[in-house]
Amino acid sequence: MVENKKMEMAKILNKIGALQFGIFKLTSGKISPYYIDLRIVPSFPDVFRDICHSCAQMIISEVGIKNFDRIAGIPIAGIPFASQIAFSLKKPFLYSRQVTKHQGRERRVEGILVSGDRVLIVDDLVTTGVTIQKAADAVRAEGGVITDAVAFLDREEGGKEKLEKQGIKLHTLLRISEIANTLYELGAIDEENLKIIKKQIKKH
Repeated sequence: MVENKKMEMAKILNKIGALQFGIFKLTSGKISPYYIDLRIVPSFPDVFRDICHSCAQMIISEVGIKNFDRIAGIPIAGIPFASQIAFSLKKPFLYSRQVTKHQGRERRVEGILVSGDRVLIVDDLVTTGVTIQKAADAVRAEGGVITDAVAFLDREEGGKEKLEKQGIKLHTLLRISEIANTLYELGAIDEENLKIIKKQIKKH
């Protein structure tokens, strides 16, 4: 993605209140001094549409539309993004469950998945990579093939490296360091908050 587009997205995320500072417990269990809340993005249709379009374009250029058969979303925050991207790319959509459903078909993957299908995983952001790894395990257990995953934002806390060790290449539109630097240059965050984010990156 071109630099001015990245700067624009960083400004928009700040404007809608997606970046917050404090003490937060993440899905991974880690404690973080800042939080990126992408769950609010679908409440802003223009922002949501722009992010999904940019992700779709990245998938076309970096993954290749012919190199996967289906798109899988990760609950809960990743599902709105994944479903919209799947719709725009005209790919079948499915999603993984966090736990196995103990009624009906008792599956961890909802939707049509045939053994041998190449599945592209889509999530909103990546921290440690554990959430994507669990989804990949569920898809692989039902015969799906996973080689790539996509997320809008990389918090740069080791997730990309961990996924690569599991044979999954991570593609992201933005890194948290890019957002932090842009917002600092614009005066939207102060030097203390810039240091908070960069220190969290280094901790992994």
